[in-house]
Amino acid sequence: MESGKQKILSILQNVCDPEVPVLSILDLGIVRDIKMNNDEVEIIITPTYTGCPAMDMIAMNIRMALIENSYAKIKITSILSPAWTTDWMSEAGKQKLKAYGIAAPNGPARYQRSGLFGEEEKIECPQCNSTNTKLISQFGSTACKALYQCNDCKEPFDYFKCH
Repeated sequence: MESGKQKILSILQNVCDPEVPVLSILDLGIVRDIKMNNDEVEIIITPTYTGCPAMDMIAMNIRMALIENSYAKIKITSILSPAWTTDWMSEAGKQKLKAYGIAAPNGPARYQRSGLFGEEEKIECPQCNSTNTKLISQFGSTACKALYQCNDCKEPFDYFKCH
């Protein structure tokens, strides 16, 4: 028999990020904890960015998924500390991003922030795998992405920024 937390995790695996629908909220690593207090379930989440516009939709989708699975008392708690980092994304999630056409975060976020990888990040094109790419804009389709273009295949693509 599935434990209570395991059952909830299997439900949450089907709750997708509204901005990148190939990723579950578990792939993103925004689910920080699940607490069960008698008949109440509390899901603790951390936004990818403070003020992320998708968080209200994600909280509603979590609530709806749990209600559909017979949970009645549901509390969604958003915490900002510690701040979310791309290091919390699952490897499967990073592969899903690439297959979807978005370059996944490049290495551990702590190295990206410290500049230990050098001045210019080598971002791999998700279409042709070339690292001959250039930054077009620090801002892509959402605040958590930057816009790049591949110099080889000429395709533009989003890069999920490390942080």
